[in-house]
Amino acid sequence: MQYTTKTGSLSKIITACLVIGVHEKRKLTPEVATLDKATGGLISSLLKSGDMDGKSGSTTTIHHPTGINAKRILLIGCGEMNKCTAKQFRKIAMASAKAIKALPVNEVVSALSATEVDDLDLSSRVKAEIEAYGINSYSFDQLKSTKSGGRKKQPRSLAFHSHNRSESNQIADAIKQGAAISSGITLTRDLSNLPGNICTPSYLASQAKKLEKSHPAIKTTILNEAQMKRLGMGSLLSVSRGSRQPAKLITMEYRGKGVKANTPPVVLVGKGLTFDAGGISLKPSAKMDEMKYDMCGGASVFGTMQAVAEMELPIHLVGIVPSSENMPDGDANKPGDIVTSMSGQTIEILNTDAEGRLILCDALTYAKKFKPEVVIDIATLTGACIVALGNHTAGLLGNDDPLVEELLDAGKDSGDRAWQLPLWEEYDEQLKSPYADMANIGGPGAGTITAACFLARYTKEYRWAHLDIAGTAWNSNGIEGASGRPVPMLTQFLINRAGK
Repeated sequence: MQYTTKTGSLSKIITACLVIGVHEKRKLTPEVATLDKATGGLISSLLKSGDMDGKSGSTTTIHHPTGINAKRILLIGCGEMNKCTAKQFRKIAMASAKAIKALPVNEVVSALSATEVDDLDLSSRVKAEIEAYGINSYSFDQLKSTKSGGRKKQPRSLAFHSHNRSESNQIADAIKQGAAISSGITLTRDLSNLPGNICTPSYLASQAKKLEKSHPAIKTTILNEAQMKRLGMGSLLSVSRGSRQPAKLITMEYRGKGVKANTPPVVLVGKGLTFDAGGISLKPSAKMDEMKYDMCGGASVFGTMQAVAEMELPIHLVGIVPSSENMPDGDANKPGDIVTSMSGQTIEILNTDAEGRLILCDALTYAKKFKPEVVIDIATLTGACIVALGNHTAGLLGNDDPLVEELLDAGKDSGDRAWQLPLWEEYDEQLKSPYADMANIGGPGAGTITAACFLARYTKEYRWAHLDIAGTAWNSNGIEGASGRPVPMLTQFLINRAGK
């Protein structure tokens, strides 16, 4: 989808489809009232007849309206006037995108961003629309012999209506950010939806090199197993021993224009388990196919790196993706085994299916070499997070309250929310082991928290936060697949940090 701006009277705009918002109780904004007058009262007549009630997310299409240049008007219900919330506007944007996808049009002009929203400024409303159009236009059919679609006309261009040059400039800036974020979400979904026989650790490494080639500001480094062994990454390598696919430690470093060489980076560490069978602690067969999504944390790092490079944010960003498979094998980890991490700390493996923390801990130790400003890890880490929070929000924990607050704010701003859980010493005690420095699980209670407590033992030398995205990274309906979260939150966090 190409995004542009367009000014001028709504009645004079030439387009295949004009998108406008209408409100409950037949309320029209002054601008829409002018458009209604130009059509001879067509819009108000439709509202009076009850064919459109203005409820949030409702849609109706008017074909061949008279008195204006648009071939269609798509009416989107925006609820009560002056009472639209950010959540409602995102619902409205999704309804608009879904309706447009069903229309046989090549290009669209949207005036939805004129809707007054208490907690979303103009730029945020435009970005919300772009994200909605990106999500609704997404399809994963690259492995099908027959591609989806078939209609000759598909939406390819979306122009946002503006009233003046100042608004046009705001919208243009929002388009650059929104299009980049949408692109990052798409990359994350594409990588995540690929099956484990294609998206292996080596494949992810090749995609990192591809990202470097397409974005010169990104520099990529790949460590193989021999190099990781020399660094002492015994915890990470213990997971890959059960797989025929060699592990990779992928590092992507982005430095924006004008950023000084000694600027401490933000470091993102994403879990890249390209398939998780559970190892010797084998998972149940039901829905095991979804364990291709155990690399969604790593995929979100790829998507965020791409979005930041496309936005050309003036920041220093490092993405680290430890990547492996977790399979049952004669050489795989066994319950009761003890391994030594890169930090020198020893770990008793009581459950081989708690492997994400085993690869993350060595990556978090490796992150220290960059002398980071902050470190954020992202992982589909625990089923307990789904029990606690469902599929609506990510779990968030950390050792630095200001950093946690930044992420919570970014989640609220982007609509990609997180919820903070406690990280207390009482939970850390559940990791005690009589044979090693720690166990890799803390018992049946508070699994999300004890997993974060495990990671916290490797992050004491810097400011750190942990996002458990087990409930938000994909949809278990067999249709939508990967969601692309938390790319919106992470990119908004970085936009805020860059002062953009």
